Amino acid sequence: MSDLFEVTQTKSDYSAKDIEVLEGLEPVRQRPGMYIGGTDERALHHLVAEILDNSMDEAVAGHASRITMSLHADGSLTISDNGRGIPTDPHPKYPGKSALEVILTTLHSGGKFNSDAYATSGGLHGVGISVVNALSEWMTIEVARDRNMWRQSYARGKTTSDLENMGAVQNKRGTTVTFLPDHEIFGEKAKLKPSRLYKVARSKAYLFRGVEIRFKCAPELIVEGDETPAEATLHFPGGLADFLKDTLKKRTCVTEEAFSGFVKFPDEAGQVEWAIQWPEFGDGFSNSYCNTIPTPQGGTHENGMRSAILRGLKAYGELTNNKKAAQLTSDDVCGTFCAMLSVFIRDPQFQGQTKDKLSTLEALRLTETAVRDAFDHWLADHPDRANSLLTWALDRLEDRLRRKQEREIKRKTAVGKRKLRLPGKLTDCSSESPEGTEIYIVEGDSAGGSAKQARDRKTQAVLPIRGKILNVASATRDKIAANQEIRDLIQALGCGTRDQYDGATLRYEKVIIMCDADVDGAHIATLLMTFFFQEMPGLVKDGHLYLAMPPLYRIAKAGKVAYARDDAHKDELLQSEFSGKGKIEISRFKGLGEMPPGQLKDTTMAPAKRTLQRVTLPAEYADRSQVNRLVDDLMGKKPEKRFEFIRDNASTVDQLDI
Repeated sequence: MSDLFEVTQTKSDYSAKDIEVLEGLEPVRQRPGMYIGGTDERALHHLVAEILDNSMDEAVAGHASRITMSLHADGSLTISDNGRGIPTDPHPKYPGKSALEVILTTLHSGGKFNSDAYATSGGLHGVGISVVNALSEWMTIEVARDRNMWRQSYARGKTTSDLENMGAVQNKRGTTVTFLPDHEIFGEKAKLKPSRLYKVARSKAYLFRGVEIRFKCAPELIVEGDETPAEATLHFPGGLADFLKDTLKKRTCVTEEAFSGFVKFPDEAGQVEWAIQWPEFGDGFSNSYCNTIPTPQGGTHENGMRSAILRGLKAYGELTNNKKAAQLTSDDVCGTFCAMLSVFIRDPQFQGQTKDKLSTLEALRLTETAVRDAFDHWLADHPDRANSLLTWALDRLEDRLRRKQEREIKRKTAVGKRKLRLPGKLTDCSSESPEGTEIYIVEGDSAGGSAKQARDRKTQAVLPIRGKILNVASATRDKIAANQEIRDLIQALGCGTRDQYDGATLRYEKVIIMCDADVDGAHIATLLMTFFFQEMPGLVKDGHLYLAMPPLYRIAKAGKVAYARDDAHKDELLQSEFSGKGKIEISRFKGLGEMPPGQLKDTTMAPAKRTLQRVTLPAEYADRSQVNRLVDDLMGKKPEKRFEFIRDNASTVDQLDI
């Protein structure tokens, strides 16, 4: 009982003396995560952003035109500008302290709470440079102001020297900050990376075309293989349009020119600039900024831009009587676009001290209005460009609807590979494992009947298709999804299409196209290959697609029988295997359906005797975009593309079957 009483006494001994009061910048060192989001590499480089943003604010306000960033061999960093310089006169509320010292050693102090000093700025919380000071092993600041140079030193947030007048200076002004991140906070191995600093400096130069940023780095800090220059002068009069062009480089885009613009907000202190492009293939990105501060999680300004683009394209579709455009979503139009957006507004509100997301509602209205007006004109001025973009977006819409339909079908089917609901026309093999199995896609029920009798029931499956299947290169997504032959084929293979393709769920090791050895058969095989190139490119890339080589002729003489693939092969056999006297019987197969099952097995389906051609892509078509372009040229909606291909390649053809 006494032990219990002693414990109770200890717990209740809680009084005013237990309340700890952290003064000055001590809270920052105690809880750095509250101010810079942690102590990792990202947080370390956030210190640089806080100092650089101050210089950028001076430039945006029209007081600075040049910023210098220098990374030194000891790991310290210097950022200087030719702005007005931080005030050094005594602060009225803090006797004995200059405004400079108050800003460096006190949270929530600075000149950005008063809109008269900065109309638009990035560092609005008043904690930027003071937080960097608190988390630095040492910091030195020099201010050239009123023709005098002032200097003061700090260490871990505390003043270590008086504000010293270094003497008169001529034709020089601005602020120079040098600091070394504290290893007690970030760890002994923590170092500022030249490549990351250069990227930040370059992006800031793109964001404000009126500033020149000079980047310098100690050569010994640049690691081997790093393309970061030791010195560079960054100035981009074209702004974000230059940034986007440099980023995309040689990527093929839907429109030749990017949609870019620059608008000052009416009756507002601020502006918006954007540059947007739509690559034909591959992933996109959306980089947005507010008052030169990166907002990697987007926010209201980015929402306004996306809304303007979506509504503008839907309105254009309605104007051109394209009813399907009304179904477009933001993901269809903006899901893979490459966009750069920069806004400057008064008093921006961010989520969190690290300013990752803009939450100012007014930014949505201002951005949407400015971008929408410009986008409407951009579309109307160039109908060809607008139609290309609308067609591309509608293709993405159809692709999205198809994937949705496939997911719904997948939920309704069983999970097991052999337990899937299979098409009724499919005659499946008995093997449970896909290893060693193959499926023959044959032309017509008659050929399918012969193939079913000639097959090896354990490893060979047969799927007959009726006539010439749909040309997927010139068909809409709706037509492809509604085509029964294609649906049967997709269901039989079980591996999905396009983005949903999964080679691990393919039900057969070999997919063999088996058509008649004539022009019609070649056309059907071409249509099937077009389907696989467009809808299941992974199946071709993984080496699963083959062409069977059925014979066109049967040649017999005195009990000797041979089969010829084509006329040239027939002539070759007549001159070699069947030369000399004697009656020769030559019969031409009208089609696979006319061939007896035994002959079909011996010539085309028996692994030991048959000939298969694997369908592959030449090395020059390793890029997916090149394959899509080739398929579209040869099998798409534009006959002039096919004519151009025939004209360019006719001289290489030895024989024509006409």
